[in-house]
Parts: sequence; C-alpha cells; structure tokens
Amino acid sequence: MKDRVWIFDTTLRDGAQMEGISFSSEDKKDILLKLDELGIDFIEGGMPASNPTDSNLFSSAPQLKSNIVAFGSTAKPGIPVSEDLGLNVLASVKNDWVCIFGKSWKFHVSEVLKITDEENLTLISESISFLRSKGKRVIFDAEHYFDGFKNDRDYAIKVVKTAQKAGAEWITLCDTNGGNLPDDIGHIVECTLKETSANLGIHCHNDSDLAVACTLSAVDHGARLVQGTMNGIGERCGNANLCSVMPNLSMKMDYEINADLSKLTSISAAIADISNISTLTSMPFVGSKAFTHKGGMHIDALLKNNSTYEHIKPESVGNNRNILVSDQSGKAGIIKKMNEFSIEHNPKTVKKVLEKVKEMESKGYQFEAADASLELLMRRTCEIFESPYSISSFRMYIDEIGTDDIKSEASIKIQDIHGNTEHTASDGDGPVDALSNALKKALSKFFPVVNKIRLIDYKVRVLDEKAATAAPVRVLIKTTDGTEQWTTIGVSTNVIEASLIALTDSMDYAVFKDSRKAN
Repeated sequence: MKDRVWIFDTTLRDGAQMEGISFSSEDKKDILLKLDELGIDFIEGGMPASNPTDSNLFSSAPQLKSNIVAFGSTAKPGIPVSEDLGLNVLASVKNDWVCIFGKSWKFHVSEVLKITDEENLTLISESISFLRSKGKRVIFDAEHYFDGFKNDRDYAIKVVKTAQKAGAEWITLCDTNGGNLPDDIGHIVECTLKETSANLGIHCHNDSDLAVACTLSAVDHGARLVQGTMNGIGERCGNANLCSVMPNLSMKMDYEINADLSKLTSISAAIADISNISTLTSMPFVGSKAFTHKGGMHIDALLKNNSTYEHIKPESVGNNRNILVSDQSGKAGIIKKMNEFSIEHNPKTVKKVLEKVKEMESKGYQFEAADASLELLMRRTCEIFESPYSISSFRMYIDEIGTDDIKSEASIKIQDIHGNTEHTASDGDGPVDALSNALKKALSKFFPVVNKIRLIDYKVRVLDEKAATAAPVRVLIKTTDGTEQWTTIGVSTNVIEASLIALTDSMDYAVFKDSRKAN
C-alpha cells in the first residue's frame, strides 16, 4: 500500500456552479450525509458569506465524521484584512477548516485584481494569518497555478511558499481553466514539491476531458489532497469526477483512501437524483452499463471467469453485473436490500422481486434514492404488505388562470379495506400541494399518523425529452414525520398521476411504519 491520499469533495460548492443545478438547504444537508456515509475526508459546504443557503448550512450542519469546510477568498484589495467581510464570516463559522483561494498567475493579478505582484503576496499572507489567528485550519487554493507556473515559474512557487509560511496546512494547485495535459500537471507538481516541500493538493477542471487523468498524474507526482465532485459536476465541463478518481487511486494505483467504495454506486445515484440531473449510464465504475454485457462471446467467456471482460469486481464499487441475455444479474443487490429491510426471502421470492424491479425500471423507475418506495414494492411483491386503502377517484381544479392568484383545488375519494369511504377536497398552493392536502385530509380519518407528516422536497424529471409534452416524468417526493425522512417515487406521462403515485407511497410508508411500531 502506498501513501495515504485525502479526498476533498466540492460538490456543494464547485459542483453547484454547473448550469441547471440549484441546491436547496435540504439538498445540501442530504448530500452532506451521503458524503459522510461514503467516508469523504473534507466536504466543502459552500461560501457562507455569499448566500443564506450556505450560511444556514454552516450554522445548522449535522454532526459528521467528515470535516466540513467553509470556502471563501483572500481579502479584497484596499481593505484591511481584519475588516474584510468574507474573512470575518469564515472566522466566525463553528467548523475548524476553511479554504480560501488566491491568485498565482501574474496575468490575473494585474488584469483582475489590478494590484502589484507583491501586494497579491501580502493579501495571501495576511488573509491566511488572520484566519489562523482566529483558530482556523486553512487550505489555500492556488488558482490558475499551472498556467501561472508556465507564465512565471518563480512567482507561482513564491505564492506557494507564502501560503505555507503563513500557516496553510494544504496548498491546492488548481488547473482552473482545465487546459493542461497530464504530463504537464505531473511535472509541475514534482517541480513545486522539490522547491517548497509543502503539503500539496490538486484541483482539476474537465475542459479538455482530462480532469481525472490530470488528478491521478498529480497524485503520482506527490500531491496528497484530491479535490473533485461526485459525478464530475461543475462549472463549464465539470470537475474531476471522484467516482472515477477514488477507485482508480485505491484499486489501480494502490493508494490508501478512507472512502468505503462499496457504497460508491448507490451514493453516486442518490446524489444525482438530489441534484436533479440524469446520470450518464456509461459512466465508469458507477454507471448502470459499466458492467453490462451483451456480446455472445463476451458472455460465454465471462461465465467461465469474470475477469475475462471486467477490470474489477462490480461489487467492489457497489455496482452489479448485468448479463442482458440472462436473469442471473442483480440478485445479490436484491438480497442485500431485502436483508436491510428485514424481509424474509427465498430464491423464489428474490426472483419475483427482481423481475418486478426490472419491470418497474423499464418504465422509468429508479429506486437508488427512493428506499421507501423500494421497500413497499418488495413487501407488496412478497405479499407481506397491502395498502390499507384504495383511491377510487380524484379530480383537480385550477381557477383564475391568467391572474396573479391561481387557485388549485383537489378532491379525492378513498376507501379503506373494510369498505368505509371518505370523500373530501382541499386547496393548495399548487396542484401537487392541493392533492397532498386532500389525500392527507381523507386518510387522517382512518390513519391519524398522516397528520404528523409533511412534504419537504419535490422533484420532477422528464425521462424522454424527444417526446416533448407526451414524455413520461419521474417524480421524487421527500417526506418527514419530524423524526425520520423518506423518499418515494412515481412515474407517469401525467405529472399529476406521477405525483399521486409518489404521494400515495409516502402515506403508505407512514402508515406501515406506524403499524410496525404498534406491533
């Protein structure tokens, strides 16, 4: 085993800069918990000085094993460091670690900051020293380092030495524009180490489709802190994809990392759903096609020895082998989840559940981020759970279209297993809210537990953009009872029906949990 490499995740900050991504406070907390479960060393939560969402995250973050890192910049030119708002916010957060970036390319110093080279070095030194005086542990991101090194080697190295002398524990070298090649990255990291002996990190963008390769090259030449994002999300073309970086470091290069890679695939999928993005099915290691086999000769060889057409074991990264002409794939994953849910099983019920899951997935369902729906599906398929009610009908009304005050009203009729009927209606801020209120109102007569639950997140994803308005949609709903949270899923070409399916599962799960407590 080679040296230890520390993993620094910036999904919540750099990843959030990707077009189309906007994390809510709940999203950020959910991702924090997923990354902590995975075993990430450092999780960059965002910039507490820039927006209320990030500020709230640092004031209310849950207790984690991982180190939460607040992000900011060196002080603004012309302002005393002690009076800089951003630095003072960083100094006031309750977590120990902060990360600030500063310029290491003279071109940016003169053209962006419009100060002298020496003034930039002073900003870096005084900013780090200020944070250290407030008890913070500092990571310094040397922005545009590799371009700066090529422009003026001596000045770039002077930036690193300045940050090190001021008290930064890690200095991360950034390929901010993503335009460098792996050999250049490795060479410059090695040269920097020879002249500074600093603890170096690496931060690569993917503008040349080389962020993972550049990151691995940096580590092989001495960097020991790796920055990246889950699923490679990030500004422009994204960041180094930790879902590829981590298994390559551990399994191919024999470096020690803390992450539990057996959870990588499920957490990658869950974060993709929370981010409301479609994961690339052919993504290495964690994609659904990464270990899918179709060619006849390949399958013949694979069945004799898995290593013939697989570079690693799928389960080592939490993925599954999928042989398209066989029903043998996926059973291990089904058994694992059934064990988690304390569902008794045998080969017959496992096969039955697997077939049902495959059927649902062919319709657009994905259960990685919807465990509550998955558990209900398994219990229904094994005939050990039946919904204690049925929906006879529902209607939706939308009034005053074209005004600033559009009203939504839903009416719903349900029947319990004893034949008792409840027909009620409710208003809402929108059609889904009205439907949720009506369903809860109707069910509360039979199942008072539903009064305790509330919807805290709602996401819709179009599954086939080419089908335009006729496209099926996937709805994910997160619910809480004040103690626990659970996520359910619904799929339909009608967004209201998809929402109702997810809502019904959410209510069913609450009733099921309550009945289990009673027993």
